[in-house]
Amino acid sequence: MKTYDWIIIGAGITGTALSYELAKAGFQVLLLEQDARFQGATRYSYGGLAYWAGTTDLTRTLCQEGKARHQVLSEELPVDSQLREVDLLLTVNGDRDPQTLVSTYQRFAIPPQFLTVAEAWEREPLLNPGGISGAFTVRHGQIRPENLNQGYCQGFKQLGGILEIAQVTDFLWHQDRVQGVRTHHETYEGKNIVVCAGGLTRQLFKSAGIALRIHFTHTEVLETAPVEVGLQTIVMSAGMERFQLEAEATDPQLEPLWNQPDHEFFPVTVDVSAVQFLNGQMRIGQPSRVLSNPEARIDPVRSEALIRASMGQILPTLATLPATWYHCLVAFSHDGLPIVGPVPQAEGLQVFSGFSNPLVFVPPLAQRFAACVLDNRMKSLTSYRLTGWSVKEHLLKNICYL
Repeated sequence: MKTYDWIIIGAGITGTALSYELAKAGFQVLLLEQDARFQGATRYSYGGLAYWAGTTDLTRTLCQEGKARHQVLSEELPVDSQLREVDLLLTVNGDRDPQTLVSTYQRFAIPPQFLTVAEAWEREPLLNPGGISGAFTVRHGQIRPENLNQGYCQGFKQLGGILEIAQVTDFLWHQDRVQGVRTHHETYEGKNIVVCAGGLTRQLFKSAGIALRIHFTHTEVLETAPVEVGLQTIVMSAGMERFQLEAEATDPQLEPLWNQPDHEFFPVTVDVSAVQFLNGQMRIGQPSRVLSNPEARIDPVRSEALIRASMGQILPTLATLPATWYHCLVAFSHDGLPIVGPVPQAEGLQVFSGFSNPLVFVPPLAQRFAACVLDNRMKSLTSYRLTGWSVKEHLLKNICYL
C-alpha cells in the first residue's frame, strides 16, 4: 500500500490551498473530499477579502501577506479568481445609534469611515434610507471563491497530487500515533494527516475521542441567477451579530452542551448582507444558527422567508428577486484565531481550520505551513503538544515568522 507524505481531509479553501502548497514543495499529497459537488462553506461564501480587518501584529501581517498572495494567484493557478476591489458598506440598523460602533471600528488596521444615511444612499442607491441610521465604508477585496478553490485544486493535481472523493470515517492508530485514515471503502496510509474539514472538524475529532475547541454555525444564503439589478457595493451588517454570537457560544461553561444532541444555544441572528459577482449573480443573507448537531435540519421555507423579510428592511429591491436557498456549516474558534498545528496527544495528526477571515488568511498560512515543513520546524513545534491549545498563537507565530 502506498504511503503518502501528507493526507489532507477536506477540499474547501483550507484543504485545497494546503494541498497545493505541500505538493508545490515536493511532497506526495492525497486530498480527500466527501462531497463530489464541493458544496461546503467555500462554495457559498461572499468572496470577501477583509485586508483592512487586522487588529493585532499577527493578523495585520497575515492580512498584508494575504493581499500580496492574491495579487499573483490568478496567474499562478489555472483558474482566474476574479480578484477586484469594491466599496464595502457596513450598514447600521435604523433603531441603533451608529456612534456606539465608532470605537469598535477604530481598532482595525484600516478603520472604516463613517457615512451619514444620505452619504450611504449616494454610494448604494438600492439602500432603503429609512432602514438604516448610517453606515461605515472601507475598500474591500473580492474574488469568486469557488474559482479560487477550483484553481487550487487543479493546480494541485497538475503537480501530481491525488484527489479522491471519499468520506473519512476513522483514523488509523498505532499506539499514540495516527498513521492513516479509513473511509467507507478504502484505507490510506500517511506520514502526516491534516484535518481541514471546516464545520465538520469538531465532529471528526469527537468520533476519534479527541476534544477540540472548534465550533460551527449553520448559515444560509439565497443565490440568484445573473440579474440586471446592479449593486454598486458589497453590503454587510455593521453590528457583526454573527461574531457576537460566536463569542457567546464558545463560553467554556457551554462546552458540555456542544456534545449534547440537537441543542440550540441562542435564537437565530441575521446579518443582512448582499454581494454581486462579475457575472451579475447575487448571494444574499445571512442567518446564523448555533446548533450542536452539524446534521440538524433547517426549514428552507422559513429560512428563506426570514432572509427576505430582513433584506426588505435594508435592500428592498433584492428581497423579491427569484433565488435558490442553500445551507452550509461555518467553522470558528473560541478566540477568532485559526487552529493550526499539531494535535495534542496524537502524533502525526494536525489541524488547519477555524478561520474567521479564511479567504485572506488561508493563502499565506498555507504557504507558511509548507515552508515550515520544508524547514523541518513543524516537527520541532510538536514539543509544545502536551501543553494544549493555549499555545495556539505561539504555533501560529512560529509558522508565520519563519
